[in-house]
Amino acid sequence: MSEFTVAIPARYGSTRLPAKALRELAGAPLIVHVARRALESGAAQVVVATDDERIAAVVAGLPVTVCMTSVGHASGTDRLAECARALGWEEDRIVVNLQGDEPLAPASGIRAVAACLAADAAPVATLAEPLNDPQLLFDPNCVKLVTDASGHALYFSRAPIPWARDAFAQDQTRLPDPQLWRRHIGIYAYRAGFLGRFAQLPPGQLERIESLEQLRVLEAGYAIAVAAAPEPFPGGVDTEADLVRVAAVLAGRGRHEV
Repeated sequence: MSEFTVAIPARYGSTRLPAKALRELAGAPLIVHVARRALESGAAQVVVATDDERIAAVVAGLPVTVCMTSVGHASGTDRLAECARALGWEEDRIVVNLQGDEPLAPASGIRAVAACLAADAAPVATLAEPLNDPQLLFDPNCVKLVTDASGHALYFSRAPIPWARDAFAQDQTRLPDPQLWRRHIGIYAYRAGFLGRFAQLPPGQLERIESLEQLRVLEAGYAIAVAAAPEPFPGGVDTEADLVRVAAVLAGRGRHEV
């Protein structure tokens, strides 16, 4: 497949976990673990896009590029749009947006989303995995998606989609066809030229209602290609409990760390 860049937006401020990127996990700051996952993917370039010199300092010993960005960005995608301009990425360069709080993201998944975009004409690609737990289907924190016959996203929602009208009228504790529902995994690949266009798009009505930034792409008439995740994506770090959970996993890996 084509060469690709992994870009990691990492801001210092965090509402739920202050200085999250610098929190210690299994002997290293969170952002260092995320950068290691990106390096394991075989990317031609790994970029840490940050608004704070303290984050830049902790990744200085890794073979990554640091791009200092504004503190005023509303989203990680906006931060990467600034990177695209600052680093002069060519229009068709594939850029994987790996969130800075995903220290367990599998390298295979990073490669898969890049490969999905390389094989498609869409400006954006993402991943999904089967959803066979009824509790998750009805959980608004779990984002669901549906696609068309060509594998492009039709819609993303916090609601249970598709809605099995007859089955759910009788029983909402089981799924009549577990193969039908999919959970969205929030990793994206973009063509670098689209990052700037995305940053100029106004938030759409559906995005505001669902609080899902990817809906801005669909509302503006652009396609999002969707591929199956090659292996499970463990949850990221949003809370203190997440820190404990992820630290245990990373400690178990021990010698396997880069």
